[in-house]
Amino acid sequence: MKSLRLVAIALSGVTLYASAQTIQVNRENRTIAITATDKVTTAADVATVNVGFIAYGPDSNTAYATGSRISNAIVKALKDFGIPANAIQSENQAVAPVQPFQVERLTPAERAQRQFQVTQSWTVRTAAENAARTLDVAVKAGANQSGQIAWGFNDESIPEAEAAAKALKRARALAEQMAMSLNVKLGVLLYASNEVQPTPRPLMRAQITAAPTAMENVPPLAINPREIEKSATVYAVFAIE
Repeated sequence: MKSLRLVAIALSGVTLYASAQTIQVNRENRTIAITATDKVTTAADVATVNVGFIAYGPDSNTAYATGSRISNAIVKALKDFGIPANAIQSENQAVAPVQPFQVERLTPAERAQRQFQVTQSWTVRTAAENAARTLDVAVKAGANQSGQIAWGFNDESIPEAEAAAKALKRARALAEQMAMSLNVKLGVLLYASNEVQPTPRPLMRAQITAAPTAMENVPPLAINPREIEKSATVYAVFAIE
């Protein structure tokens, strides 16, 4: 969470306690304090795509060899697509026996080929407009456990500052209305602070568990960047004249 603090303007007769985020109110210091909230909604410009796979084998070594081939094929495909190496972050990886309940409905021959499994996953950070193609490239390279996308901003401070500015504008409007009702004139801003409210990241979930045999002519999924809401609550203190 980031905080934005606006510069306080000191006037004669005003005592400012910045550490406590309060203005002392007394007979010589006439003020109006307002708390206001506003928000902005804008399309995400960054996508974090979760990709991964599961592979099986009749024994640990065979499963690992299959997993290694798929793992390196996925990463190579992403790099060939133009994803920088530092934008591909490993999440988890494991080689483990397959539990009996996982294969209880399979035939004996199928169970024999699924005694061990290899799983691996990554997060891939890319521009929002490339999310669909990034997922498509990974799936066609073997990422059969993929699909979740977290949307965000390359610079989180931009929508946060916009939300704070709107909230402060709303605070001033409310303070002006209050001043009019009191038959006084609203003065300068003495102090203001805000904290951007946490907003859950919208997610797109599309678990892909199997791939057709012919994939080269299959277009990417239709994925559009999500719009994200950022809100800010501002506490502002204005002088009155």
